Amino acid sequence: QPWADAPHDVAGWSALADRGGVDFFEPPFVGKPGHEQASGVVVEEADGRIWLVAPTNAFGGYTATFPKGTMEAGYTLRSTALKEAWEESGLKVELIGFLIDSARSTSVTRYYRARRVGGSPDTMSWEAQAVHLVPCARLRDFLNHLNDQPIVDALTSG
Repeated sequence: QPWADAPHDVAGWSALADRGGVDFFEPPFVGKPGHEQASGVVVEEADGRIWLVAPTNAFGGYTATFPKGTMEAGYTLRSTALKEAWEESGLKVELIGFLIDSARSTSVTRYYRARRVGGSPDTMSWEAQAVHLVPCARLRDFLNHLNDQPIVDALTSG
């Protein structure tokens, strides 16, 4: 079912991030001069499949990638991750753990592990032209950008 009561402002996303549900450790975030702070999610299904998004017009050179975005004023890394997951995939997710911090071309991105708790891909925003549900073992077949390889390595290493 579509997520009917998704937040629409900083306060709503912050409240959702604060409610959480799963307590987990994450290290202090270490940025990089001249790079924006960003966060994203690796949304895992119970059977091991992973949700990917296909950015509209292969934005940034990505044919498929994990939901992520730059942190806007007033947002935290966690609230940004939740908002980006919903905007790009239509999914309501719950963060379940820290995965990796990844230095990218214009940002340092914190990735969280997450699980889907609602929502529907048919409500994804214009930022994505498709949403894929991919077996973990086939992620490298879908992810074309070198920036995603450290995330896959972190995901499959343990």
